[in-house]
Amino acid sequence: MTDTVAAVQSGDISPGEPLRRTVAEIARHDAHLGAFLSVSYPDAPGVKGPLHGIPYAAKDNLCTATLPTTCASRMLEDYHPPYDATVIARMQEAGAILVGKTNMDEFAMGSSNETSAFHPVANPWRPDHVPGGSSGGSAAAVAAGLVPLALGTDTGGSIRQPAAFCGITGMKPTYGAVSRMGLVAFASSMDQVGPMAMTASDCAAAMDILVAHDPGDSTSSDHPDAGDFLRRVRAAPDGCDGLRIGIPREYFGQGVDPEVVRAVRSAADVFSELGARVEEMSLPHTVYALPTYYILASAEAASNLARFDGVRYGRRAAANSIEELYWKSRGEGFGREVQRRITLGTFVLSAGYYDAYYLKAARVRGIMAGEITRAFAQYDYLLTPTCPTTAFPRDVRTEDPLAMYMADVCTIPANLAGIPAVSVPGGLVNGLPVGVQLMGRRFDDAGVLALADRFQRATGHHLLGPEGFGDHRERGGEDA
Repeated sequence: MTDTVAAVQSGDISPGEPLRRTVAEIARHDAHLGAFLSVSYPDAPGVKGPLHGIPYAAKDNLCTATLPTTCASRMLEDYHPPYDATVIARMQEAGAILVGKTNMDEFAMGSSNETSAFHPVANPWRPDHVPGGSSGGSAAAVAAGLVPLALGTDTGGSIRQPAAFCGITGMKPTYGAVSRMGLVAFASSMDQVGPMAMTASDCAAAMDILVAHDPGDSTSSDHPDAGDFLRRVRAAPDGCDGLRIGIPREYFGQGVDPEVVRAVRSAADVFSELGARVEEMSLPHTVYALPTYYILASAEAASNLARFDGVRYGRRAAANSIEELYWKSRGEGFGREVQRRITLGTFVLSAGYYDAYYLKAARVRGIMAGEITRAFAQYDYLLTPTCPTTAFPRDVRTEDPLAMYMADVCTIPANLAGIPAVSVPGGLVNGLPVGVQLMGRRFDDAGVLALADRFQRATGHHLLGPEGFGDHRERGGEDA
């Protein structure tokens, strides 16, 4: 993407050429990929700015005035917001061109993009496998070369996990670095918008646009280190001399595919060869991350989704009483997974169980965040798998919620602690991409991206791509 920006700015290609290429690729491939829920092709190539002429896609839980915002739910099937989310407005001001809204798990609740009320998304590498979730449409669109850049959201791994499954780069920024104004909330204390692209440098270019203080978001930060990402990535040295990288042993336990472990160990060897000191360490409270997350996130979801009641906007069922209106509108509008999480969240917030579940989980979250903060006193970055496995076949986990939730076990701790984390391609395992995750201190987003960029320049795993699509990457490739 940064090469295309340079070509447009130098006049080597016209500002409209990237858009024409994207339109052709979407028309050619999306009918069987299913990455988009709505598409729009503006006539103009965008205003002049840092991303002049660059087409991008946005996850369908970000409000857009020109396109529907459905959250892949029947509840919001016909909803047209009257305004743009802050990140959409900032992208437009930078000259980027919104070409469509991408498919997702309903209300961002899912790890496979199978809970979408409309249709599933195919993984470009293997169409009968899932692309990951909940930002599966964004990941698939980038991996297939339909767009060079997409926006996703990450509450418990929903950028990084699909990025790993689809073989692209996905960045979850520090909580508060990117405005959540205009993002349909799932779990407000963890939701974060971030970029998905082929490379860490492309994500850095997007972060330069996305990261800014927003008075419209009370959680938005004006931290002095949050900015100038692409310059800082490009200015970083080629090596990793002096860096300390920790590998938490808790991320390699039961359920982690041995081939995924091998890929991450190979990544550790790369960093060692680049001059970093890489060593195993421990984050013992990591084992509590999954239950802690699903208690807190479900509680926040139950509260946030209470607004969808059939009265003000969204689906309104025919009813003879206000109670029947609530019951039928929510029953018809929400899918099974959303209903499951609302039920769980309502339970843990109820008077008889609040102390036993919600309050205890909040305390464990604080302990985990403190443990991670102390780890960064000793290490500059942490290296882990992004996911325990590669992409799994469609339909195999839909009837087993716990197995589905395990797909996020490696990504959740970064959301609980509010730290930046990126997933980068780590090669192929049995012909499917495997993701490597890097985590850093709060507001060291540029450092995390710079480390990811060094890894990509040293390995070239990000140049591998699925067969049958038309972008610049190599097709197929060898296993890691």
